Amino acid sequence: MTTAVTAASMGLDHLNWLQIFVFGVYPYIALAVCVIGTWARFDLSQYSWKTGSSQMLNDKGMRIASNLFHIGIIGILLGHFVGMMTPAAIYHHFISTEHKQLLAMVAGGVMGVLCWIGLAMLLIRRFTDPRISHTSSFADKMILVILFIQLNLGLGTIIASTQHMDGSVMVALSSWVQNITILRPVHALNQLHDIGLVYQLHVALGITIILLFPFTRLVHIISAPIWYLGRNYQIVRQKKAQ
Repeated sequence: MTTAVTAASMGLDHLNWLQIFVFGVYPYIALAVCVIGTWARFDLSQYSWKTGSSQMLNDKGMRIASNLFHIGIIGILLGHFVGMMTPAAIYHHFISTEHKQLLAMVAGGVMGVLCWIGLAMLLIRRFTDPRISHTSSFADKMILVILFIQLNLGLGTIIASTQHMDGSVMVALSSWVQNITILRPVHALNQLHDIGLVYQLHVALGITIILLFPFTRLVHIISAPIWYLGRNYQIVRQKKAQ
């Protein structure tokens, strides 16, 4: 009763208590755990900060699977970041909301299919190859499964988006992300009118992936050795045979 009254007083009577927690509180918990956990792992356990590549155990199909997955996931992440974080007042100078949604559906679909094929190959390899499976940690397998579920939910949102090509849901989700980012959770929650279940599950699992980030191999995302570009050349000499 108290929760309902509080929600109504904030204009959130269209949401239940679980939605208010997941979309208004959980993002900040996940971000705090991600930042603190990542810092703690880097400070206390640097030797665990790696991708844990299994290519030496079996490189069959690894190159194509990894390339498809990484090309797809990078395209998806960049698309999400630009699409969600760009205010309408900016992109309306170049493209309409309806065309932006169509572009997002086409580009996201292409990148999603590439990522799906690569990730499916990596999953099969991880779970069916005895040597790789036995040397993989629970976290290694878990994060691949979660990413695969998330990817399927994302592809499901593309199908759901064909039912409303006016861009209304896309605008609502973008407004939610932007308000969450600038610490306005109540305004963010007010954007979630009539958002379908597949979108809600996709967002909730995305937040969970952020929460799990520091405890998995995903940490290698922020470990690109960019300092290699500015280091001195290394000279390698080979002794001539006598």
